[in-house]
Formats: sequence, structure tokens, C-alpha cells
Amino acid sequence: MEASTMKHEYETQQVKEDARGRWERVLLALAPPLKAALERTGKHVPCPVHGGRDGFRLFRDVADTGGGICNTCGSFANGFALLMWINGWDFGRTIREVAEQVGSRSRSANSAADKSEDEMRREQLNRTWRESVALSHPSAEPARLYLARRGLSVKVPETLRFHAALGYYEDNRRLADYPTLIAQVTGQGGDAVTIHRTYLTPEGRKAPVDSPKKLMRHPLARQMTGGAIRLVPANHRLAVTEGIETALAVTEATGIPAWATGNAHLLATFQPPAGIDQILVFADKDRPSRQHPSGHGQEAARELVKRLWSLGIRAGAIAPAIDIPEGKKGIDWLDVFVLEGKAGFPALVSVEQALHQAA
Repeated sequence: MEASTMKHEYETQQVKEDARGRWERVLLALAPPLKAALERTGKHVPCPVHGGRDGFRLFRDVADTGGGICNTCGSFANGFALLMWINGWDFGRTIREVAEQVGSRSRSANSAADKSEDEMRREQLNRTWRESVALSHPSAEPARLYLARRGLSVKVPETLRFHAALGYYEDNRRLADYPTLIAQVTGQGGDAVTIHRTYLTPEGRKAPVDSPKKLMRHPLARQMTGGAIRLVPANHRLAVTEGIETALAVTEATGIPAWATGNAHLLATFQPPAGIDQILVFADKDRPSRQHPSGHGQEAARELVKRLWSLGIRAGAIAPAIDIPEGKKGIDWLDVFVLEGKAGFPALVSVEQALHQAA
């Protein structure tokens, strides 16, 4: 009866996902006889059950799967099967022991998961914003250096903030804390949705991580699609870009208020607030790919412009005229600003022409 209860205490798939990438630590904690095999992953060692010289080995992807093979008993595809074999546990106990090691939530905890998850996300967002300071603050030097290195004026909107040490996560693991440039993403109605993060080094360069630019998880009740990073107040005419730095360059070069969406998908789905009747999209120029034959940035801009015209909003898109440098996936208007300054941007007459025709 006890084992049957345990089988239903945790969601098997959830525990499996939570354990992925952590199996080496889990196996060492729950099955110490595997220590020799863990120290020589992929190589034959004495079997922890049968002894001998070389009757057992762990798979090379053991961190992700937890699997191994015994020359006598056969293969164990994952850590659950391996623990049941070596410890003589039933499946219910195995799931429970692994779940406790990796911090999985029980079914009873999951019953209120949506509400608690929403509250947790809201608190993380609010705490991050409360802990941030203006870019004029002495501690925000990494952010000022970063913008200056990108060729931008150090006079930046108050909507950009700085966090001195924000955690960087990959696969739910906190790898390090970095100085971070943050910006609020708002929905169509102006409500706060989430926070955009740009992780930096103390010297003002992008942090040496896989994804230096990330969006925080937003509350489930808030809609990300259609939102934007409202860097400056808008009038009836608005410029829209993908990146924050690109939007700053557009405003600095043309004087047109510019908002950033964060990426090509969010650019394509942008929803302008009431009162804006002209939108100029300063599109990224990306290399063609199988998925995006005309370039992702160009296609997203074209999609947005067509939709805006259908809503009765005058819109146009302009991509950089300069060639994409060898070895780069694309080029944007910040690159134009750095290379050519204001002279590289279209004259106002060209802007007017763009606003009179769909992309």
C-alpha cells in the first residue's frame, strides 16, 4: 500500500525533467557504490552489484539520462531503472527519492501551482525592479560603459535601470551573478508585463554566457505578445525596432521616439497603443535562411507593416542599405549608426515616403 501511494505522489515526467543534467549528483547521493563509475564515466569498472574487474559502466550522457549497463544484467536506460536495480527499490520509492534530491513538487503542491507560480513571478519581477538603480547612479558604471562601447550617448532614458548583481540561470541552475542593464516590457495598455535583462561584465561588455539578453518569466495572467519596451514617451509618430540599443540609436540619429520589442517575433506581433497613427519600423537586415528566405528581421517588419495598414495605421519599414559583413548573421541600425553616424539614416522625406506605402 505504501509503495502504491508513493507512485502517485510525484509526476514522473516532471521528476525526469527536473533530474536532467543532475543525475551524476543524484546517483552519488542515492547510490554511493557508483562512485567509481561516476569518476570514470563511459569506462568499464567493477560492477557495484556483481563485483569483478570491468563488468559495468555508466553511459557518457549519464548527467542527462542517469543510465548505465551491467554485462550480466543488461542495460538500464535511465537513472530510475539503475537505482531500482542497485538499491532494490520499487518504482514509487525511486521516484520519491529522486524527487527529493532535485526539488520536484509533489502532486499536492501542484494543486496550487498556478497561483503560487504567478505570485513567485510577480515577486521576482518586483524585487528585481526595487533593487535596481538609475543609470546615473555611481554603481551603474558597467551599464554606462556598455552603452558607450556600443557608440551611444551616455544620456539615456530613465526607463533603463541597472542591477548590480543579478543571477544568471541556465537549465534552472544559477551559474553566476552579473551587473545587468534592465528595462521594463509593457503591454498594449501600458501595464507592466516583465523585465528585459542584458547581462554585462564590470568592464561594460556583454557577459560571457550563452544568452546575455533574456526576458524574465512573466505572470501567467499578463500577455507578452504585442508588448514593447517603451524607452521614451511617444507622440502620434513612433519608430519600432527589435533591440534596445537599436532603438536608442534611431532616436539619437533621427529624433523620432523609438520603442524596442526585444526580438523579431515580438516585433511582428507588436500592438501600438491608442493615439499613434504613424509607425516606422527600423528593421534588422538578416541573412536569408531556410525558415526565413527573405531574412527574419525583414519578414517580421513586413508582417507588422501589413497588419498596421489593415488597422488603419500608416506604416513603413526601412532596412539598412549596407551589406552584411562577412561572418555576421545580420546588421541593424545601431551598426549603421556606429559606422556612418546620423548620415547613414534616411532623410525625413524618405521617412514620409515609407509611411505612404505598405512593405
